[in-house]
Amino acid sequence: MAEPKAPAPTSTPPRPRAPIPYALLASVFVPLAVAYLVLLRNVEGFRFAHPGALALVPIAVALVLWAGLARGPGRRGVFVHSRASELGLQRRGLVARLADLPLVLRLAAVVLVGVALARPQTTRVADDVELEGIDIVIALDVSGSMSETDLQPTRLDAAKLVIDDFVRRRPSDRIGLVVFGREAYTHVPLTLDHGTLLRMLAELRLGIVDGHGTAIGNGIGVALNRLRHSDARSKVIIVLTDGENNAGNISPEQAARFAQTLKVKIYTILAGDNDPEANGGASTNPGLPQRNPVNPKLLEQIASMTGGTPYLATDTLALKERFQKILEDLEKSRLHDRGVLFGELYRRFLFVGFALLVVETALRLTRLRRLP
Repeated sequence: MAEPKAPAPTSTPPRPRAPIPYALLASVFVPLAVAYLVLLRNVEGFRFAHPGALALVPIAVALVLWAGLARGPGRRGVFVHSRASELGLQRRGLVARLADLPLVLRLAAVVLVGVALARPQTTRVADDVELEGIDIVIALDVSGSMSETDLQPTRLDAAKLVIDDFVRRRPSDRIGLVVFGREAYTHVPLTLDHGTLLRMLAELRLGIVDGHGTAIGNGIGVALNRLRHSDARSKVIIVLTDGENNAGNISPEQAARFAQTLKVKIYTILAGDNDPEANGGASTNPGLPQRNPVNPKLLEQIASMTGGTPYLATDTLALKERFQKILEDLEKSRLHDRGVLFGELYRRFLFVGFALLVVETALRLTRLRRLP
């Protein structure tokens, strides 16, 4: 008697790949594209700082499609139903039509994050772009002779007014203030806080240092110490004094050599009518002792050694003109060029991409959740 044949093993047919949801793709990507076209329509110039990152977008999109359309159906549960053919004839509801919406949102998020990684930027050509900053230290003489009235109302007050105007005309430069008499010290370090600088300048009075001497070399030395660690490409010291160096432990020539080493340019201004023959060598203020002769040649030497310019200001108007000339010279020394200004746009893509990922996660965990 023949033995019954064992039933042939049945093989489960491979699950078909899910169709690409073209309608959902169009309903998400087309509005996004239109929105970005409207958002960027007034952008002047456009470029990617890292265009190579765009090559990652197709790879990421392919991986998402493979995981969602090819590999995804094989991981889903299958329910056997005796009347499956009749169920197939039923019209799909809204939820069924939106079943692939999380996948489409993930694709859109991947594309936007990829564009953000490429760093989209606006580009605008500027006619005059400053390429160099200037650090300036003003070394101001506050010795007793600065109370002379040949500059109205006094030499010190006239200097303060002119320095105030000078600072206001240099809004983008760091400026510091050093004061010196018999000794020297930093009154205001290098700063962009010009409001504080001007307030401390206005409060400056004679007597804050010993005024029985003029230590020009020390004043330059302290100013150089403020500039020693500066990373500015241009460094300048403006020395405003009315006397000759007769105090301190650093000679002006030695300080000028230090300035040469640090590539600091020094401008010197000799303030006041210091001609001893014009007033008999005596101070115009009876309360002050006889004024010592000045040494304009020394100031000329300091300036010439460092590439600066020496100036003489015998009255208030001349003092203003000298500072104006320094302003003009500083503007010529500042590098200007036609340049390109860049504005970052990556946030507009990155934030929207993250928002789409949040929405996708919320849908997968709620109404469009799939079991198992």
